[in-house]
Amino acid sequence: MMTGRSGLCGRSDISLLKNAQLFGVVARRRYIASRRVAVMALGRRRSSYQGELFLTSADLPQSPGHAFYDRLNELLAEADFDRFVENLCQPHYAHQIGRPSLPPGTYFRMLFVGYFEGIDSPRGIAWRCADRFSLRAFLAIPPTEASPDHSSLTKIRQRLPEVVHERVFAHVLAIAHEKNLLKGKTVGVDSTTREANAAMRAIVRKDTGEDYKAYRKRLAKEAGMENPTDEALVRFDRKRKDKTTSNTEWVSATDADSRIAKMKDGRTHLAYKAEHAVDLEKGRILAAGIHPADTGDTATLVDSRLRTEVNLVRADVEIEVEEVVADKGYHKARSAGPRVRSGGAGRTSRSRRGRSGSGPTNRTRGGGRRRQTVVG
Repeated sequence: MMTGRSGLCGRSDISLLKNAQLFGVVARRRYIASRRVAVMALGRRRSSYQGELFLTSADLPQSPGHAFYDRLNELLAEADFDRFVENLCQPHYAHQIGRPSLPPGTYFRMLFVGYFEGIDSPRGIAWRCADRFSLRAFLAIPPTEASPDHSSLTKIRQRLPEVVHERVFAHVLAIAHEKNLLKGKTVGVDSTTREANAAMRAIVRKDTGEDYKAYRKRLAKEAGMENPTDEALVRFDRKRKDKTTSNTEWVSATDADSRIAKMKDGRTHLAYKAEHAVDLEKGRILAAGIHPADTGDTATLVDSRLRTEVNLVRADVEIEVEEVVADKGYHKARSAGPRVRSGGAGRTSRSRRGRSGSGPTNRTRGGGRRRQTVVG
């Protein structure tokens, strides 16, 4: 049954079809033109196809572009970003020896992609850049070339020291300041826990060096169990009292800098503490640091304040941080007042009701917001 613009075909339509069959192609075309029905043959997906022997670049699919990444490339080109990072990374490469590496501008753009797309692994970043035409255009990769492999990201990150990445971060802050996207007088500080790339099964005792299975087996033997099976060890460990995994007694054999911590979803995992300082007026990230997961908020608050001031100085931006806003977990920061701002004694004040959307806050029972304000 055929359908047109007005719905199902009526008797007049059926008669027209019969006439079209009788009078041939001409009548059929007239019928189609009168009904204004778009004719399209059904396409079928090919399970396999033979590659072309010769293919010009004009025949390759082109990216329609991405408004955000296209505008970002314009800003980076205006600031001569590629020449800056190439001169910055030159001392860490050989002169006229070996094959050319991945351009530093492409490397840092791939790190930008990881941040904007929410990808935290080199494999994920490399896959996303290879999968999307708009990102290949952002990285200036020709259609005839393959996108960088994840191993290239890992090797370059190991080759370049941390200070290079910090200098690039400060350069981006300078670009933001030139575009009036940076204020920096009121800074919000907050932290979260991030899972480490290490499993709890890899932890070992600091005193004896035995892993958890060997430690559990030793305790079972001390309790009178001879040659216990794995199932018996599991039952014994489940009933055992005072079962704790303290950072003072255990350490990861694969990632010694990670710490045993309780995640926000209640799981216990090897983790780090990530803390960042944000310009509350413009939303720019001014500093970001990674700390051991068992480090207190009061200690990391001082570090984030200092990192912010160092980054602003590196960016050659004449901005002085006047206020640091944090949640109630930082309430002991008043004891670190002189360290927060050198040359003056800081003071801590509490604001029972914070401004809407003004930074890291936590709601009280009455619906208001309680936050901690540290004035340097």
